[in-house]
Formats: sequence, C-alpha cells, structure tokens
Amino acid sequence: MTQNLILENLRVSYQANKLDIDDCDPRPEKQFDKWFKEALHSECDEPNALVLSTVFQGQPRGRVVLLKGVSPEGFLFYTNYSSAKGIEIQSNDKAAATFLWLPLQRQVRIEGVIKKVDQTTSEEYFHKRPRGSQLGAIASPQSQKVSSRADLERMFSEAEKKFEHVKILPRPAEWGGYVITPTYFEFWQGRDNRMHDRIVYLKQASGWDLQRLAP
Repeated sequence: MTQNLILENLRVSYQANKLDIDDCDPRPEKQFDKWFKEALHSECDEPNALVLSTVFQGQPRGRVVLLKGVSPEGFLFYTNYSSAKGIEIQSNDKAAATFLWLPLQRQVRIEGVIKKVDQTTSEEYFHKRPRGSQLGAIASPQSQKVSSRADLERMFSEAEKKFEHVKILPRPAEWGGYVITPTYFEFWQGRDNRMHDRIVYLKQASGWDLQRLAP
C-alpha cells in the first residue's frame, strides 16, 4: 500500500545535541528543570504536555494531560477524580509520564507512584484557572457517555446561568490534583544513525543511580 511505503520511509536524522552522564545533574529534578526551560524557549507547542499512562485491570491506558506544577513531591496535574483515569489511579497507584519535545529531539520518561494532592492545593489552583475552565469542570461529567455535543453545550450554559452572579465559583468535590512521585527518570536525546543517548536515574535508598542504556 502507498500509505505503508510512506510510513516506512518517514525518518529524521537527529543531530541537534548529545547527552552523556557527565552532562547530567546528579539530581534528576534539576536535570528535568534544565531541559524543561530549554523546551519553553524552543518552538515546542505546549511543552508541558505529557502522555499519562495508567493500568486498569491489566490494560495499559494513556492520554495527554498538562503538567501544572512541580513540587518536592513530584509532578502535578489536575483532573476529575471520577474520570476514567481517576478510576484507574484509584485501582493502581503506579503511573508513567512521557514528555516529547521534537524541536529539541528530546524525550523524558518518568515512572512512579501517584496520589491525590491535598485539598488546599487543588482549591488554590482551581481558582487560578480562567472562569470558563472552572465552569467546564463544574458542568462536564467527565468520561461519562453523553448523547450529543448539544447536550454538552446545554450543560455548560446551565452552569453559566446558575453561577452568573457568583464571583468565586465552588470547586467540585470530584475535581482536583494528582502528584506523581518519581522512582525512575529517563532522558533521551536523539542522535544520528539511531544511536540515541539514553541516561536513566534509578531511585535507590542512598539516592539516585545514573546509568546509560543502549538505544
């Protein structure tokens, strides 16, 4: 098939940069911060976008969410606790996050344990969001079946009308944050001839152990 021929021949020669253990900060969160700042100043669209991977009843599941904070505990994002991913996290507290910054020819993989953040953190972030985003969180029964787009628009309009004269919107009890506390990092730098650089950080009792992996 023509499509398969096109796919088979799609490839890019990665030559933008290199990565060695000696280049890496001994603290993976500092190495991530360095790369993230470089992604912010590159041509990446939404450099805080990550693929969140969870497991439910033995089935891996993934979706894109947006990183909304980094704390000493780990990496934060926000969602509906009753959503599909919320149910998956409730049944299995292991998760992975993958960042891809193509203009820099870089990828970061993170694995760890995930849990809800405290209510104060969720409350504070909820009220920093645009009002329309707050109303959307109130109106949408996330991951539940709806009959049409018109129904979604109706739900939003009803929430908009209900809180028309309310300055500070109430955060839904089922909406809030999660934090991924890492036990594993992998920093991937694309290189020529598929001989990519892969440096991993493995969490040990004494700290982080750095290793190079073959591509």
